[in-house]
Formats: sequence, C-alpha cells, structure tokens
Amino acid sequence: MAVTKEAKAKLIKKFATGTMDTGSPEVQIALLTQRINELNDHFAVHKKDNHSRRGLLLLVSKRRSLLGYLKKTNLDRYQKVVSDLNIRK
Repeated sequence: MAVTKEAKAKLIKKFATGTMDTGSPEVQIALLTQRINELNDHFAVHKKDNHSRRGLLLLVSKRRSLLGYLKKTNLDRYQKVVSDLNIRK
C-alpha cells in the first residue's frame, strides 16, 4: 500500500520547484494524493476496514489544509497543482 521509491521520486521530480526540493506544498500534495488514491483502491476490496478509513480521512484533511495554504499564498501554483492532479472537478 505504500508508495514505491520510484513512484515517489517521479512525483517529487515532477512537482519540485527546485533541484533539492522535497517539502514544498506541491510535492506534499502530490504525495498525499498518490496515497489517497491507493487507499481508495484498497477500500474497493475491503469495505469494512474502518481503521484505514480513519487514516484516509487524516490524509484528506492534511491535503485540504495544504491546498488552502497554497491557494491563499499563490493562486497560480494552486491552479497548476489542482489541474495536474485532477483533484477538483
């Protein structure tokens, strides 16, 4: 269920703002989105796994707060991240 090293490195490379960037809001949102998508696939099979569902809700709230921060500070970067990850419909 965890994100593989290769997938994580690819996401970091795609959303990084600099060469050594691993902690910018864009990278964090991309990694959280990847984990959220994997957990959604998990819940398609394991419908009654409420312990993992709590973890999913924590990830979603963390991503939401990062998106709010990014929207407040830099709207262009927010719109780019949202469109690249297909978060908002």
